[in-house]
Amino acid sequence: MRIIDKKTFIPTVCVVYTILSIGKIVLESIIQNEFGNYQSNLLMMIFLSFIATLVLSQHYRLQQIPLTLVIIGQYLMLIGVVLLITWVSGLYTDLHPNAYRDIFLSFTIPYIIGAAIYYLNVFWEVRNANQILKNIKKKGN
Repeated sequence: MRIIDKKTFIPTVCVVYTILSIGKIVLESIIQNEFGNYQSNLLMMIFLSFIATLVLSQHYRLQQIPLTLVIIGQYLMLIGVVLLITWVSGLYTDLHPNAYRDIFLSFTIPYIIGAAIYYLNVFWEVRNANQILKNIKKKGN
C-alpha cells in the first residue's frame, strides 16, 4: 500500500482528479444519452496529455541522438498526431475555419511549457547525480 506523503500528494491528487473526471464524462454521457463537444474535448485533453507524457518519457531511449534533435523530433511527431486527429475529426464533423490554428496553439503552448519543465528537471537530476558520483570518487581516493 502506498503512503501519501509530501512527494506523492500532488501526483495522487492528479490521479484522483483524472479518474473522477473520466468517470463524470462517462456517467454524464450514459445518463444524458448524449456525447457532446464538452465531453469529447475533455477526453481529447486527457488523450493528448497521455501521448505527450509518453513521448517525453522515452527521451532516454534516444541518448545517442543530440538532445536538441530529440526535443524537436518529439514535438514534430506530437504536433503531427494532433493535426492528424484534427483532420480525421474534420471528416466526421464541421471544423471551425481556424480549427488547425487553434489546435496548434492550444497544444504547442502548454507542451513547450511542460517539456521545458520536464527537461530542466532532467538536467537538474543529472547534475545532482554527477555531483554525488564526484563526491563518492573523492571519498574513495
